[in-house]
Order: sequence, then structure tokens, then C-alpha cells
Amino acid sequence: MREPTAPAYYDRRAPEYDDWYLGRGLYADRDRAGFDDELADVRTALAALAPAATLDVACGTGFLTRHLPGAVTGLDQSRRMLRVAAEQAPAATLVEGDALSLPFADDAFDRVFSGHFYGHLDPSQRTAFLREARRVAPELVVADASIEHSEVDEEWSRRILEDGTSWEVYKRWFTPAGLLAELGGGDVLYAGTWFLVVRSPR
Repeated sequence: MREPTAPAYYDRRAPEYDDWYLGRGLYADRDRAGFDDELADVRTALAALAPAATLDVACGTGFLTRHLPGAVTGLDQSRRMLRVAAEQAPAATLVEGDALSLPFADDAFDRVFSGHFYGHLDPSQRTAFLREARRVAPELVVADASIEHSEVDEEWSRRILEDGTSWEVYKRWFTPAGLLAELGGGDVLYAGTWFLVVRSPR
């Protein structure tokens, strides 16, 4: 099933989504040298941000949300993802909604954060996301996948879930400079083989 941001896919994946981060379940046998250390570095980079009223767009299970400093609102279109996020990031306010049409007023936040979402968006979706992110906050922080461990810039990748269902998911990988160019400039907060984090002002 080829649906890049389908709620049905993320609803089904919610109970096992963090297995990718934690190297368990279907990901237990993958060789990911340095992955865990880099993930710790990403968490440190996020925690080092100045406390701010932050909207985490496509917050998923709240795995990264819980490391964001300040008053945090997490938004996701998947109700099952939000149920997991309520347990992992209990201090966050959680909202079910569309990341490409944010249900918030202009300048409602100081910062928009998004982790491993931007890289799943096609060109028209990217335009919509950036328009909405810039509308609701003057700063955008994006964490996504580094191209250094990928042989391609983008692809439709097949994802098999524990229930046996198969999904095709659009995915991109980035250099820090390339991602910042798309966002309109800014600075690099973290750059590794697996992950990168950048910050871009409005």
C-alpha cells in the first residue's frame, strides 16, 4: 500500500514504532554501528535548546518530544501514536490534527520541531508544511536522517510490520547543507552518520 503519510500505516505501527529507535523487534538483528551513540547525541542536542513554547509536528510516540525543553505541544494525525505519546511524554499537551494544516493561530509558538517527518514529504507536502510551520512560529528545528549511511537520496521503501502487512513509504536522506537550503538557511545543531538536526529561523 503506497501511502506516504497515511494515518492507517502509523496507527498500525504505533505499538512497534520505537523498536526502530531501540533496535528491538524487527530491527533487533540489524547492524547499526554507532546508531545508539548518535541517538544519545540527538537527545542531548534537543535538550540543550533554550526552553520555548514548542509545537512538535508529527510527534508520533513522543520518543523525541519528551526531550524538548519548555512548554511542549505534540501534534499527530494518528490517535494510536498519541496514546503512546501520552505515556512517554506526559508533560506535553497532545493534539490530534493535520501537520499540513495546523489548527493553531499565527505565532502561537516560539518554535516548531519535527523529527523524522520532513523526509517523508513529497514536494507539495513540503511546501505546505513549511508554510504552516513558518506561520505558527519564528523558529523551525528539524531532526531527520543523514545521507551518510544511505546509498540513495530518496526512495519508496517497503515496510513490513509485525502483523505482516506491507506498506510502501516515501523516504529521503539529507546532508545538513542540503536540508538547510530547503528550509531557507540556519545552523547545524548536530550532524552524524545516522542523524542530523538543524535550526532555521523564519
